[in-house]
Amino acid sequence: MLFKLVSKIQLDKYVNSYLILALDLCVSVLATMFALFLSDIIFTNFSYADVFPIFLTGSLVTSAASFLLLKVHKMIIRHSTLREMWRLSVSVLCKGVLMALVLVAMYGLTISIAATVVFDTLITVVALVAMRVAMIIVYEVVKDRLRKRGKFKTVLVYGKGPKSVSQITRLQHSSRYDVVGFIEYGTSDVSQTISGKPLYSFTTEKEFTSLCDDKKIDSILFATNEEARFEEQRLLQYCIESGIKVMISPAISDVVDGKIMTAPIREIKIEDLLGREEIKISLEEIEANFKGKTVLVTGAAGSIGSELCRQLAGFGVKHLVLFDNAETPTHNIRLELEERFPDLEFTPIVGDVRILARLEYVFSKFKPSVVFHAAAYKHVPLMEENPCEAVLVNACGSRNVTDMCLKYGVEEMVMISTDKAVNPTNIMGCTKRLAEIYVQSLGLAMERGEIQGKTKFVTTRFGNVLGSNGSVIPRFREQIAKGGPITVTHPDITRFFMTIPEACRLVMEAATMSDGNQIFVFDMGASVKIVNLAKKMVELAGLTLDKDIKIEYTGLRPGEKLYEEVLSNAENTMPTAHDRIRIARVREYDYAEANTLLAELEVLSRAVKIDDMVRLMKSSVPEFISKNSRFEKFDKIA
Repeated sequence: MLFKLVSKIQLDKYVNSYLILALDLCVSVLATMFALFLSDIIFTNFSYADVFPIFLTGSLVTSAASFLLLKVHKMIIRHSTLREMWRLSVSVLCKGVLMALVLVAMYGLTISIAATVVFDTLITVVALVAMRVAMIIVYEVVKDRLRKRGKFKTVLVYGKGPKSVSQITRLQHSSRYDVVGFIEYGTSDVSQTISGKPLYSFTTEKEFTSLCDDKKIDSILFATNEEARFEEQRLLQYCIESGIKVMISPAISDVVDGKIMTAPIREIKIEDLLGREEIKISLEEIEANFKGKTVLVTGAAGSIGSELCRQLAGFGVKHLVLFDNAETPTHNIRLELEERFPDLEFTPIVGDVRILARLEYVFSKFKPSVVFHAAAYKHVPLMEENPCEAVLVNACGSRNVTDMCLKYGVEEMVMISTDKAVNPTNIMGCTKRLAEIYVQSLGLAMERGEIQGKTKFVTTRFGNVLGSNGSVIPRFREQIAKGGPITVTHPDITRFFMTIPEACRLVMEAATMSDGNQIFVFDMGASVKIVNLAKKMVELAGLTLDKDIKIEYTGLRPGEKLYEEVLSNAENTMPTAHDRIRIARVREYDYAEANTLLAELEVLSRAVKIDDMVRLMKSSVPEFISKNSRFEKFDKIA
């Protein structure tokens, strides 16, 4: 009956602190009564009836005062350590001292009074500690019963480093997971324990599955992404084949602003395995570069723009201006910033970089010191089908933003470009290259004194970002959820990936180190075969390829190529102080020619003269060679 009652309590919830205070006061007063009873037996000259009301009243008042002063009722009992027990003992000692002062003042110092106070102090300490031990025992018994009923998932933590050991504290009172030990590859002493939990080891799949069967293991928990990637071809595969869930602790970016996570751990995702070790950046220099400044972010509601806003919000900017033409995403990022950064001064603006008057209004009103230009159309097949819009937004829109930066004396403009601008094979990549040409040519013209201005122009290139809107991973995830098939364009297609926070950190690092007029490229790591990515996602979902879900090849889409360009080759880049950032070697263009070119492209795009527009693009950017596109016919002409 007691178990049924207690088991209904949510074990991850804490008992109200004032209930604990009431229980402590009851125990303290009862301890005083027992001390009085002992003194009445031991001392013949002790009058129990005479001092009973004074002792009990004094016990209640002094206990309340000392417990509230030292906040012993605020201690979470199931987290109690020796430090908490010491504080409890000090609070009881305070009670004893206060009681002694009151009683000596009323009755004088006698052996019986002194003994009673000592009895009271000792009995109270023992009783309060015993109550807490009893509560912990009941909690553990209930937890054990729930585990046996299958309501708890038994977990082994991978590794024995500090982050792995910290999972014991994080999950010791979880209502879902029960850590039963640690596991590592290799051989180890079977009697070794860490934080009271055994350390197990394995060298073969058979040893691992035998251990999981013997200990009824449900999940393996990784403390870091790096450890998960290290075991991707071994332990992860064992787990997938054995039906053992693979869990991971959230990254630091998932636990911010003092918010308590709804779930302390989560199932591992493909993004965890594709990333790399954490990038080291100069946080102090970045913060100094942006602190106290008004910063404008175009495309602020997009994948990159919104993450830039989140990171900038943490660097103490004076005012953050969010500029985007998508109403609902802008509303969503506004709500998020209001919740996460209540002290941040920011203004969301619905506007379009194609409309010069709207940009003029924003620049004249807010006078930003720094501009991050992330607004762009990015989907290759869609822009191949709508080339005029790609030119107007990506090329002409970038020119508009650049011109406003120059006119209003912006200190620095950072343009977000793409690896698809390198030897472009599609309209989208070429429009981004045209934007790069305009921005850099203007900066060089300022350097030569041909144009007056103070803005420092910086361009950053990187590849695909994991989990961005409309990207391959969310698409595969949706297809898996629907039961398939997963559609891959080609069995040999590869791409470079980096996480959105990683890309944004590198953008801000590049902006901080730049002297202007440079195109920075990022080390994207090793390329990933898309079909292998799809297979791994199927495995992580606990499904069997070709049995539960199939992969279908649909053919390359318009403008798509099998392999993206490697951005950071030593032959086409120069090094910087940061090992993950290099400077691209690119052909320089004359500003007057670039300005004339974009003006002509804008006229053609607004008139929807597609063929003439594409011919001009190819003649101006000779490395633009179309692939799998209807515009291939213009390559011979160009």
